[in-house]
Amino acid sequence: MSDDSTRPIVIKRKKVIAGGAHGGAWKIAYADFVTAMMAFFLLMWLLGSTAKGDLAGIASYFQNPVKVSMSGGSGSGDATSVLQGGGKDLTRQAGQVKQGDVEKKKTTSFSKEAQAEFRRKEMQKLETLKADIEKMIEKSPQLAQFKKQMLLDITSEGLRIQIVDEQNRPMFDSSSADLKPYTREILRQIGNSLNGVTNRISLAGHTDAAQFAGGERGFSNWELSASRANASRRELIAGGLSDTKIMRVVGLASTVLFDKNDPLSSINRRISIVVLNQKTEQAILQEEGPETEVQGEDALQDVLRLPASGKGTSG
Repeated sequence: MSDDSTRPIVIKRKKVIAGGAHGGAWKIAYADFVTAMMAFFLLMWLLGSTAKGDLAGIASYFQNPVKVSMSGGSGSGDATSVLQGGGKDLTRQAGQVKQGDVEKKKTTSFSKEAQAEFRRKEMQKLETLKADIEKMIEKSPQLAQFKKQMLLDITSEGLRIQIVDEQNRPMFDSSSADLKPYTREILRQIGNSLNGVTNRISLAGHTDAAQFAGGERGFSNWELSASRANASRRELIAGGLSDTKIMRVVGLASTVLFDKNDPLSSINRRISIVVLNQKTEQAILQEEGPETEVQGEDALQDVLRLPASGKGTSG
């Protein structure tokens, strides 16, 4: 027997990995990577096209979703959000109202109510002032005799006090800005009573339609009415009115006639003192101009009860 028959048989098993480097496992990893990158770029695009307010809402939602959903903030059903929620929001009607819009509407409504209340109280204050001046005229022996020459009414500008000429009792010397003694007394007492209100004052001088011999190129009714208004301002201050309360002093000549049917009537020669309401004061400050003084003239016709007056000279 040969030695080969007694030699042991050795069996070698080689482990073979199917596929090796050419397998498909890497494809799965690559697909996951590509999917993650797509999701990342999609997120970046969404964040880039979203407003800052919506970003803050999204951040709030992920920090405390229960609070946002209970307070009606941006979330499902908000059509203005880039990240739309699923389904229709049954609580939404004509458009989802945000909390800021609600607060803005409340503020606007409150502001209008406050302004209306302020105007109502301001009107009451002017009515009270009107009544006080009327009482002062009644009680004062010096003023009572000039009662018919002092006309008070409430206009769109505020409380208007007009001191008018009578045919036989003018306020100024003829064609002059020199006040009569009784006119000084009237203005000083009115100035003392007006100093107690916070409203500012407007003064206007008026003349009749009679022209000066020099015509409009020389000294005219414009200069005369302005000088008379300024002279009245000085007397109001002498009576105690603070100079800071005077807001406007103007001369209107014969442009705003009291008696339009008789341009030469003495009643057209007058001084108009207006306790301005806030609306007119703001309009003057903004250079929008107050409503014209023509309004309310017809109402004064019923108040005035003067004897018929004839035509006078200029001023």
